[in-house]
Formats: sequence, structure tokens, C-alpha cells
Amino acid sequence: MLDLIKYIVNQFAEKKDEIDYIVTENGDLINVTIVLDEDDMGKVIGRQGKIAKALRTIVKSASQKSGKKYNIEIKEKGEI
Repeated sequence: MLDLIKYIVNQFAEKKDEIDYIVTENGDLINVTIVLDEDDMGKVIGRQGKIAKALRTIVKSASQKSGKKYNIEIKEKGEI
């Protein structure tokens, strides 16, 4: 599932080598924090959060077979 998230984020981000993915697993809940450069924040989130919402919807749909829930957070470098 992380490969799917990386693929989608890389389609929008310009500084692909500066993206960090922090994955924490707590039972059936998997938290994925995407840490982006300030310049890529708007591109990955999209207008009114449409791209971020679509990313969450795709991941939720794709993860139903595995029985795990994915929580995706998008943060700027320096927030963590």
C-alpha cells in the first residue's frame, strides 16, 4: 500500500527526493505521515484538499481486502 501512496504523491511533487514517509503500525491501524517540502504542500494537497481527499479515498478502497485501516497525514518539513 505504501508503494501506491508513494506513486500518487510522486505524480504531484516536484522535489521527489525530499519526501519522507513515516509509517507507524498499531494493530490494524496504520498511520502514514507524508513529510513534504514547503513548495510541494499545495501541489500534493490540491485546491480545497481535493487531491488529498482523493488519495485517502483510493487508499481506503484498495486496503479493504487487507482488513487494515490507513490514516494519511500530510505535513510540512519542520512540523515534525
